[in-house]
Amino acid sequence: MKKDIITIGDAMITLDPSSKGPMRFVHSFERKVGGAELNFAIGCARLGLKTGWISRLGNDEFGRYIKHFVQGEGIDVSEVKFVDGYPTSLNFKEVWEDGSSQTYYYRANSPTLTMQPEDLNEDIFKEAKVLHITGVFSAISENNYQINKRAIELAKKHNLLISFDPNIRLKLWSREEAKAKLSAFLENVDIMLTGLDEAELLLGESESEKIIDILKGYGISHIAIKQGEKGSIGYQNGEMLVAEPVKARKVVDTVGAGDGYDAGFVYGILQQWPLERTLLFASTIGSMVVSVAGDNEGLPYLEDILIRMGEKELIER
Repeated sequence: MKKDIITIGDAMITLDPSSKGPMRFVHSFERKVGGAELNFAIGCARLGLKTGWISRLGNDEFGRYIKHFVQGEGIDVSEVKFVDGYPTSLNFKEVWEDGSSQTYYYRANSPTLTMQPEDLNEDIFKEAKVLHITGVFSAISENNYQINKRAIELAKKHNLLISFDPNIRLKLWSREEAKAKLSAFLENVDIMLTGLDEAELLLGESESEKIIDILKGYGISHIAIKQGEKGSIGYQNGEMLVAEPVKARKVVDTVGAGDGYDAGFVYGILQQWPLERTLLFASTIGSMVVSVAGDNEGLPYLEDILIRMGEKELIER
């Protein structure tokens, strides 16, 4: 089946706290599903894009739950396999009153460690349009980094656009290792989706215009610098724009907002929209995600975004 998007990544059971504040005082958690690449895939699928996800899950109840959940989102999971002896990864979230959060990972023995670069099925790359990778998957192990490198080779061979979000997790690797390994991807990237702090770590530059100039030097044709509540900066076809933030109705949980923004930005590129519209669309998604608790529960459907942007009428009754 033809795909618009394929992505590779670990998935986790995310345990969301029942109350806010330090995790040591939280007495119960709600089981949900998370993972940067998986959130992105869900965001794309809800926009109507044909999406495929490549991964490995533990052959356990949590792994089965995740696979069924992802299938329910309409995502192709034909390249997701169950493996024995590797429990499905977990993380626990600590959420504060302002919606900010901290994550504690339990993924050292990730089922994705059983994957090898040669396990990638070249057939799924042949008719796809975009490969999306992030730094999270590469940070889990050297083997995962090599899988991403092989995926890039296959994507280039079959003329896919390569979308990259560094998504640097310093709980998973050092600044030095993240910079060395993720910088090596840049020469093959077509769509760069980064936070300002991540760009500074990778490139040693904190000014957005200089960051864009450096990335353009790598041949990157589409760039988004995400700044959260301060908005975003985009570059496309020689045009650079500063986009004002879209105000959230209420900030409840900031996790997943960047992944939703990524999905919206890539969607705009596939629709061949002007940069201004793409930035507004992506920012609107981010603002909607932070208004809902959970990693991906707030990722909107296309109709919801158009209503929020005032382009479609909401009929309540």
